[in-house]
Amino acid sequence: MEIHLIRHTAVHNPDNVCYGRSDISLVENHIEDFDKVAIDQDYDLVLSSPALRCQSLVQHYNLSYDIDPRLSEYNFGNWEQQKWSDIPKDEIEPWYDDFVNIKPPNGEDLLEMQLRVMSVWEELIAKQKYKKVLVITHAGVIRLVFQSILAFPLDKMFNIFVEHGKKNIITVDKKILTIKQINV
Repeated sequence: MEIHLIRHTAVHNPDNVCYGRSDISLVENHIEDFDKVAIDQDYDLVLSSPALRCQSLVQHYNLSYDIDPRLSEYNFGNWEQQKWSDIPKDEIEPWYDDFVNIKPPNGEDLLEMQLRVMSVWEELIAKQKYKKVLVITHAGVIRLVFQSILAFPLDKMFNIFVEHGKKNIITVDKKILTIKQINV
């Protein structure tokens, strides 16, 4: 099985707001960005995050797809849609120090997100009934998949750059998972 993980295309965020689970607009020329994404037409299964920035890409290519909320980006809770610079220091500094275990108010910590993402990932891998799968999602989700394959510490996940609108290919042969290509 081959799994194509694609991060949504670039968002319009001139005010540098914190966004994860909340919907945020794509850049003005997003159709041009969509046309540059390397999406095939022969997927056996297409999954998308519920975020409109992900669904819009799948819809542009007129692919039939299923929405899985477990593919959502990190939930920043009360910080969603606030400027990063406006988030109170007494809230954000502990999170900066330990984003794996500390959660934003009314949000989730990285371990909770990891459980959510791994549940859908493990289901997909266990089935192995598909030849080629497309997953349109977010950088955080893709980084967690890489982390599960490479088994590096969670606090190092931001060391992997996941580019907007680029494909990451993972092959699955029985129980062997291989990262074949990144950001293509």
